[in-house]
Amino acid sequence: MNLLFSGNDGVFDGIMTCLLSVYKRTKSKEPVTAYVLTMDVSHIKPQYVPISDEKISFLEGIAKQYNPGNRIIKLDVTDIYNREFASCPNEQCYCSPYTLLRLFIDMIPGIPDKILYLDADILFNREPELLYDIDVTGYEYAAARDHYGKYLLNPNYINAGVLLFNMPECRSTHLFEKARELIKTKKLVFADQSAIYRSTTRKKMLPQRFNDQKFLHPHTVIRHFSKRLFYLPYPHTDNIKQWHVTKVHKVFKYDQFDDVLYEYIYLRKKFEEMRSDL
Repeated sequence: MNLLFSGNDGVFDGIMTCLLSVYKRTKSKEPVTAYVLTMDVSHIKPQYVPISDEKISFLEGIAKQYNPGNRIIKLDVTDIYNREFASCPNEQCYCSPYTLLRLFIDMIPGIPDKILYLDADILFNREPELLYDIDVTGYEYAAARDHYGKYLLNPNYINAGVLLFNMPECRSTHLFEKARELIKTKKLVFADQSAIYRSTTRKKMLPQRFNDQKFLHPHTVIRHFSKRLFYLPYPHTDNIKQWHVTKVHKVFKYDQFDDVLYEYIYLRKKFEEMRSDL
């Protein structure tokens, strides 16, 4: 199983919790390789620095406790970003420039033919191979609908937080090249997500349970903790992430992820203790 994440030093908690949910939910004995795209664009914002080697090493230590063959591979794409997207119309996009990094994966040697991109604010509720083993032959990728976009934009508007890529097909149709050209030339409301959607030749639509951005059902494979609308006690939005453990319990009233979140709390404390001893 090949996974892909993207972000700055602040994605540590998200990647840790997501990976823990993968390791705990999988029924496969095969190793998991997680690629982490990162870069240094601290000239835009001081916090936009690459995820540290120290954090990558800690994540790899966790990974190998579950399977000695598991790997975490850091890919610093600062040079590619500066060459392709520096000062582009979408550099100050709605999320962060790190969301654009997945558009470079066709340019990176060694990326496997099948790879599952995941936003960091995701937990697996069921075994990840239910998603990963889906046949994407003849499709560029498989994705589920965006919870709000399917009502507001297009019934088949996808959420790009979970994308199962078929890399040979993506290269054949030049999906990423077309998406990069849009990022360079047009200001897009949802930046990378809109660029991928507009550049798609053929996608496989997945049921909402593979990227549930609002609800958690017994059949939900992935719960995506994206920003969402709440109606009570008054209409408002909130951006509760899975590492906000108290809110996950109090607001969502979830206990399905307690095995993941309690281990995360223990490991996070262990990491801080290690740093304080240095």
